[in-house]
Amino acid sequence: MVRAWVQVCVNGTRGGADGAAVPLSPEAIAGSAAEAVAAGAADVHVHPKTPCGRDTLSPRVLAVTLEAIRARVPGSVPVGVTTGAWAEPDPAARVARVRSWSALPDHASVNWHEPGAERVAAALMERGVGVEAGVWSGTDGAARFLRSPLGPKVLRVLAEVTDTGPASAEHSARALLSDLGEAHGRPVLLHGEDGGVWPVLRLAGRLGLATRVGLEDTLLLPDGRRAASNAELVAAALSWGTSARRGGP
Repeated sequence: MVRAWVQVCVNGTRGGADGAAVPLSPEAIAGSAAEAVAAGAADVHVHPKTPCGRDTLSPRVLAVTLEAIRARVPGSVPVGVTTGAWAEPDPAARVARVRSWSALPDHASVNWHEPGAERVAAALMERGVGVEAGVWSGTDGAARFLRSPLGPKVLRVLAEVTDTGPASAEHSARALLSDLGEAHGRPVLLHGEDGGVWPVLRLAGRLGLATRVGLEDTLLLPDGRRAASNAELVAAALSWGTSARRGGP
């Protein structure tokens, strides 16, 4: 298994109601990320949180979170953050937040179906931050991305399958990949959500694509048990990916 095959998505929009395993504070996020990297993750994606657990693009919170992670995670491991519209609904305010960051992540995800996506992506690129183009199934994100002059400049495409049905997620994933076509020649990271996580992850392994896993995307292991940590999910993902590439069940 190539180490760079999996990104860990540490917490996402989840909160305290999702269980104690979901890290919310900078220290908890950093510790969970470090454990996941030790388990084999080669890239980190986090959602910095306010003290009340809300996603934020605040420069102060971002700086504290990045500092905590980089104190625990090897410097060779890239660290990325969200720029989801739920954290800052107004596109102009989202761009202003990016321009106000005092500490910079290695990359940031931009969901291409959201209003203002290209403006946010351009602001990130101006600051030297890599852009992960989030293209969700069930949206017009793929069409928008393929029309975008910024498409060839992104770091990678995050192909996110929003179909959570265990039996239908693989079909949705294949349709999304078809919609993306050559994806401007950029690398594609394929992943699913909740009930679709493991079928989509297995497909990514068969296709030789990068993928991601973590408590943002699922709280459950492949056998349905609740995951105790991001590290446990990463270890399971690496095992499943190896099996898929070898033609395992």
